[in-house]
Amino acid sequence: MKEDTKLIQQGAEAKILLNEKEEWVTKDRISKSYRIKELDDKIRKGRTKSEAKLLEKANKIIDSPKPFFIPNDSYQIKMPYINGKKLSEHLNDFPIEKQKKIMQLIGKDIAKLHKSDIIHGDLTTSNMILAEGKTPKLYFIDFGLGFISKKTEDKAVDLHLLKQALEAKHFQHWQILFKEVEKAYEKELGSSEAKKVFERITTVERRGRYRH
Repeated sequence: MKEDTKLIQQGAEAKILLNEKEEWVTKDRISKSYRIKELDDKIRKGRTKSEAKLLEKANKIIDSPKPFFIPNDSYQIKMPYINGKKLSEHLNDFPIEKQKKIMQLIGKDIAKLHKSDIIHGDLTTSNMILAEGKTPKLYFIDFGLGFISKKTEDKAVDLHLLKQALEAKHFQHWQILFKEVEKAYEKELGSSEAKKVFERITTVERRGRYRH
């Protein structure tokens, strides 16, 4: 690791390195020792390129980090550093009215992604950063599990993941908060399409209860 970079996050799939001097981050997809090396290389490079393309597409629609370039033969995505508050760590500290406004931003942005058939795949407040200033911005990050899909089922699962995340991490007001997400989502997407997604969420939840 270079002297001007430091590890700021590490998960099962990747580590995030920050270059403080240049104010950019690198997402480095981790090698899996249990996979054959040739297969591991192919999977990591493929997923890296796929995520970079998805980030580039999302950046044209909502606030999200735009890669500096699309990697062809790399395990790394280099992108601007977003200086802000990770929502999972700070949402509960805000007054309820501010929390509701943030949820409205989230619902609107999810609808914008879904209109373009972009599925985030990991919609939790850990993957959202609030950059506060004269005009606060909410950034969606980490599209590592994202993909393109027109299916109502996939859009419903996307929202269902957020609902579960709010219930687990922000349980004090999770029902109020998710209702704000739904209202903003419906307003942006349109009543007819939103209704299909909401009805499918109910199906997804029933299926989950049945499995347990």
